[in-house]
Amino acid sequence: MRVFVTGGTGFIGRAVVNGLQVKGYDVTVLVRDLASPAARALAAAGAELAVGDVTDRATLRAGMAGADAVIHNAGIYAFGLTRGERRQMTAVNVNGTANTLGIAHELGIRRILYVSTAFAFGETDGHLRDETWVRHTAPQSHYEATKTEAHELALGLQRAGAPIVVLCPVAVAGPGDHSSLGHMARLYVRGQMPPFSFGNGTVSFVHVDDVAAAITHAVERGREGETYLLSGGALPLREVFKTWHTMPGAAEYILWYLPRWLAVRLCAIAQPFQRLFRLPRVFSADLARSAFMDLRFSGAKAMDHLEVNFRPPRQVWRDTLKVERNRWLA
Repeated sequence: MRVFVTGGTGFIGRAVVNGLQVKGYDVTVLVRDLASPAARALAAAGAELAVGDVTDRATLRAGMAGADAVIHNAGIYAFGLTRGERRQMTAVNVNGTANTLGIAHELGIRRILYVSTAFAFGETDGHLRDETWVRHTAPQSHYEATKTEAHELALGLQRAGAPIVVLCPVAVAGPGDHSSLGHMARLYVRGQMPPFSFGNGTVSFVHVDDVAAAITHAVERGREGETYLLSGGALPLREVFKTWHTMPGAAEYILWYLPRWLAVRLCAIAQPFQRLFRLPRVFSADLARSAFMDLRFSGAKAMDHLEVNFRPPRQVWRDTLKVERNRWLA
């Protein structure tokens, strides 16, 4: 089976491509730049590369030709964006999804997987929710808004008869994660994390390798027209930091949690300085708002239908920090 993958050079995508190759699939990955380190690594591992972009319908059509399955994983995940970056995020997350899924359906590809996000379901009001939950809260970031719009596009194509399986990871963690929390985890294991933080939200977590396993299993076992939440269970953010403190790293406890109003203001102030000095965008007003959200989702349906297991959130973080620390010490 030949599988065409978008977003194969990213954090989730690299794990997905590896999982597909382990299963013996022939994998073609859409890349913008053949000379990039990520693209060269994929080629060295045996993946075929197709030059193109999800915003370019012609290159998508050429790359998909002859594929038995398509996995659309491409997307921009970032907070604290400039106006131009927000336009680019809309182009990739919304228009790119419409292009990729639409062309795959036009070409008659029999298996189409879309990697959405649990953020498309919105907040969960303090209860564990499943795929029947209906969004009722406004997006807290441009990322959440664009992915929600793209999610609705995918569901619309499902209703129109496209053989689409929608997969919705919650907060994905693992070694090499480029998210704000991933950066903070690396600061922690290096002993550089300050003894204060913010956020009293509760979030469901899932390990990147478990996400990749679910996606690769869905190529054969995912049921057309279905949506699957990928979650190992929910954990309050303050319990996340307590879990970190059971591992070698920075301070053994956090002295002060900033209230929401102060966290949002301080993180908003940090945004231009991070851009000015070309620092990782760890802090942003979007991140601060998201840290107070309630996102509790069950992965039971995915575990049943796709025959996968999701490690619990504390184990997700213990496994992540162990690898990050070993990499730092190496």
